[in-house]
Amino acid sequence: MPATIPIKPFLDDNFLLDNPTAETLYHAHAKDLPILDYHNHLSPADIATDRQFESLTDIWLCGDHYKWRAMRAAGIPEQFITGEASDKEKFEKWAETVPFTLRNPLFHWTHMELRRYFGITELLNAKTAPGIYRHCNELLRTPEFSARNLLRRMKVEALCTTDDPADDLRHHRHASEDGSEVKMLPTFRPDKAIFIENEAFPSYIETLGEAAGINIQSFDDLLQTLKKRADFFAAHGCKLADHGLEQLPAEDYNLPTVDAIFKRKLAGQVVGGKEAGKYKSALLYELCKIYAEKGWVQQFHLGALRNNNDRLLAQIGADAGCDSIGDFPQAEALAKFLDRLDREGQLAKTILYNLNPRDNEVFATMAGNFQDGSTPGKMQYGAAWWFLDQLDGMEKHINVLSNMGLLGTFVGMLTDSRSFLSFPRHEYFRRLLCNLIGRDVHDGKLPNDEAWLGQIVRNICYFNAKNYFHF
Repeated sequence: MPATIPIKPFLDDNFLLDNPTAETLYHAHAKDLPILDYHNHLSPADIATDRQFESLTDIWLCGDHYKWRAMRAAGIPEQFITGEASDKEKFEKWAETVPFTLRNPLFHWTHMELRRYFGITELLNAKTAPGIYRHCNELLRTPEFSARNLLRRMKVEALCTTDDPADDLRHHRHASEDGSEVKMLPTFRPDKAIFIENEAFPSYIETLGEAAGINIQSFDDLLQTLKKRADFFAAHGCKLADHGLEQLPAEDYNLPTVDAIFKRKLAGQVVGGKEAGKYKSALLYELCKIYAEKGWVQQFHLGALRNNNDRLLAQIGADAGCDSIGDFPQAEALAKFLDRLDREGQLAKTILYNLNPRDNEVFATMAGNFQDGSTPGKMQYGAAWWFLDQLDGMEKHINVLSNMGLLGTFVGMLTDSRSFLSFPRHEYFRRLLCNLIGRDVHDGKLPNDEAWLGQIVRNICYFNAKNYFHF
């Protein structure tokens, strides 16, 4: 009779770890490291005020478009997702959806979050929902489950929010002044100043000018305003900029033409196509010069096709869960844009994130083109992002980075989340990283040297980011 292969318990201590070396690397070297979450969409106000959440729905489902997409796919009416249903009803509908999410990262994340924060080992479904909801709500009402204490529970040492240049950063200032040990730093995200084709662009430029005390009438005025706002962000601890674009703009332009395009848009005329491309190319180049001068890290999230469902966009607004992977060409413009910055000595430390998995090798090799020896991993092929933030996507990212770059200089994982319960995603990444390395040891592809491999793991999970961002 063949030997029976034992079934591993779900979410046990060795979850995702399928060999002894992986277990050692995770438990001895990765598990207890602090977290540096250098890109997320958490609310600065919630952190500054140490918000106490009213219900599990409030902290877990509000704003989480990953869950919204799953619920719609399971046939849940919008009333129970973003509509007028009660918190309890919305949670019950999410619980009904969870069993259908098997093999989706939401199934793992849901149960990891219930265990790590609330000590719940039951599976979430329609039957267990009432007890889980009641238990979690009772805990959420206690001081130990305030926003900051949830961050402390996960050993979050520093986090970077995503902020518009017009923001007054009062919440960051408040959090800094009251001595919170969790560093909350702003990230400069000037997308609204870049998207000149948007109808709301002129009113946004007015808002931006008011924030800086500048009456913006020309492209040069805009550059002065953004430089002033970048100075303001730097004074509040900012060390990163971020951009969410379909692709990097790299049109040829001259500044008089760009100025004329900008003024026509402020006058209410329609701007799009090549003209918009020239404006975006000029503005992004000038912004990158500011980042290089300040020693910031610039991030480019490229490839999302956003707001595809007009009905949901009108009903809910942006970030409603109707975005998808885009199939934009990336390589030529990316090379042209980065090469100009490098040629002129203006290329800051850079992280490139792709959303289309067909571009994995393109982005990994593009990052390698512009390494200059100034710092380990100056050009980063960034962590698997959004739809690729799952086991298969993260493993593919690590394999491509290993094959075409240096895994040992990688700055590791981030949450890219709006939820205070999302930090077990760092654990998820750390486990699969240790498993891939451990698997190579057991296949004879890497030497069995715990001291060396343990240091590599510690660096990727924490120390590389600490040294790269200088938090």
